Amino acid sequence: MLVVVCPGQGAQSPGMLAPWLELPSFASSISRASQATGLDLVAHGTTSDADTIRDTAVAQPLLVASALASLRTVLEVGEDAPLGAALGGRVDVTAGHSVGELAAAAVAGVLTDEEALRLVAVRGSAMARAAAVTPTGMSAVLGGDPDEVLAALERHGLVPANVNGGGQVVAAGTLEALAALAADPPAKARVIALQVAGAFHTEHMAPAVAELRAAADAVAPGEPAVALLTNSDGSVVASGSRALELVVAQVAHPVRWDLCCTTLLDLGVTGLLEVAPGGVLTGLARRTLPGVETVAVKTPADLDAARDLVRRHAGSTPDAGSTPSASSQEQSS
Repeated sequence: MLVVVCPGQGAQSPGMLAPWLELPSFASSISRASQATGLDLVAHGTTSDADTIRDTAVAQPLLVASALASLRTVLEVGEDAPLGAALGGRVDVTAGHSVGELAAAAVAGVLTDEEALRLVAVRGSAMARAAAVTPTGMSAVLGGDPDEVLAALERHGLVPANVNGGGQVVAAGTLEALAALAADPPAKARVIALQVAGAFHTEHMAPAVAELRAAADAVAPGEPAVALLTNSDGSVVASGSRALELVVAQVAHPVRWDLCCTTLLDLGVTGLLEVAPGGVLTGLARRTLPGVETVAVKTPADLDAARDLVRRHAGSTPDAGSTPSASSQEQSS
């Protein structure tokens, strides 16, 4: 059973699209994505520097466009064919981390590529504006006892914005609170400040939720063609309308990637393909999904390995309305 996962913000790097744009089909997909988002994604994926593509309004569209174009390239699906309908049993489950949820929704057929790209342009710009209101940020907390880590965050007035599993929690809140956490870290844990514009997946993003919801109201979502997981609680989403509702709300709520991984184990996933720019989620999978074979798509050199993984692991699709085990239904705060 194969899952396709789509990375979130922070996975981007300068020049990441340069080798891909030598492929005519990929270049055409990125050109279309530039039109849909109103951004020059070719320039941002080739010549823009790290500071430029760190901008939330740029990073998020760049990541979703890269994810969708690379999966189409792996599966050799033409850009005019809806992804969900064209999977043909080659993908069983899909999930995205944070902004990657919009790419995953397109993979599942809930959104078209263009709808996902238009929504991510709104999402990125709205989150950038929300982040500018109050000086906030995020820090990764690596290691330590999980209960002690969460207690330390609560003590400092911080939110566990991303619970990734494998000993990784991302704290979010004011810069003062993050500085206090760094000065007084949990036992046996490291605190690393992240280069992001604000406290994503917290109440600070409430204005962005309102903007994204207004844009989403104009979309008529399709039904999932494959099992689609939500970052809210890791469960399989039963309908397209519910999936879109959760994607919108998730902007101001924690990402529970740990629960997504629990569900993948419950479903019996054996292979994990991380689309471009791959690497982060496969690294987590090696610690959280024992026995699951992984391939990260970073450059066209990874295409053969990705296609081989698809051939060997794609299998029966779980029912999109199935209910995972109780452990994967835990609600996020």
